[in-house]
Amino acid sequence: MEQQIVIIAVVVLALSFDFINGFHDTANAIATSISTKALKPRTAIVLAACMNLLGALTFTGVAKTVGGKVANPANIEHGVYVVAAALIAAIIWNLITWYYGIPSSSSHALIGSLAGSVIAAAGFTAVNFKGFLTIIEGLILSPLLAFTVGYIIMSIIRMIFANVSPHKLNSNFRFLQVFTAAFQAFSHGTNDAQKTMGIITFALVAGGFQESLDVALWVKVSAAMAMALGTSVGGWRIIKTVGSKIIKFEPASGFASDLTSALVITGATLIKLPVSTTHVISSAIMGVGSAKRFSSVQWGTAVTMVSAWIITLPITMILASLTFIIVRALLL
Repeated sequence: MEQQIVIIAVVVLALSFDFINGFHDTANAIATSISTKALKPRTAIVLAACMNLLGALTFTGVAKTVGGKVANPANIEHGVYVVAAALIAAIIWNLITWYYGIPSSSSHALIGSLAGSVIAAAGFTAVNFKGFLTIIEGLILSPLLAFTVGYIIMSIIRMIFANVSPHKLNSNFRFLQVFTAAFQAFSHGTNDAQKTMGIITFALVAGGFQESLDVALWVKVSAAMAMALGTSVGGWRIIKTVGSKIIKFEPASGFASDLTSALVITGATLIKLPVSTTHVISSAIMGVGSAKRFSSVQWGTAVTMVSAWIITLPITMILASLTFIIVRALLL
């Protein structure tokens, strides 16, 4: 009975994380289209919520990676409590960074928290460091790829449309941004919602409620709905940072950054690799801005964001370790 109560609490925490992820990270997906006035804020949020839901229901490969690459849930004693502590730590960090308008990574927060909680519960040997490092490599390399692709796409656009009048160029790309914003929100759903599916599945296996890492239909639907609802709330602090404090957007640059990040995130989903949508989107914006003019990027804001990215993993690992120690003292 106690185990069932704890697993219910874990599911509630996981869906809460997914909801927070919706308004924390999805703000990134629609910030550029709002900044360039391609979409009105309310329309952009509704579009993002619908596409996020669709994306979340489409794939499950990333969920299996998150559920089994960091550690083997079947080998973790008190695994359900481990997941609960990880989720509490990740939620705390997400709320702190959301409050201060810092587009940190929910993915880093979740992966770091899970690793820290596992270490506190079963020691360093319980962590599958090969799988953990594979995930970290993807989280590190994907922003670099997004920066490069964004730079290339924006350079091509500038070369092809060099002689087109700014008014006509803005009008055409503002129209195209509707589609790239939808694509970006869809890609976000394909990757980010699966992380919550993976963490719930980890808890179900650890608690003996199922044997495989296959994602149950109810897990898939509930995680998709939680993220869509979070998206509908919106994340105006993050929208302000991403949409105006990195570069000054025009429709063409908004189109380029949206397309870049959507392609990189979708590619990662297809190879079943969790990436930080926050990192990818922000790096794509920096790459696009650099292609226009290196000085057009507000590097001070960029440095602040990168600093948040760097500290997220160690802070969430420590926070989750402390949280598990408290949970163990109170409940075990």
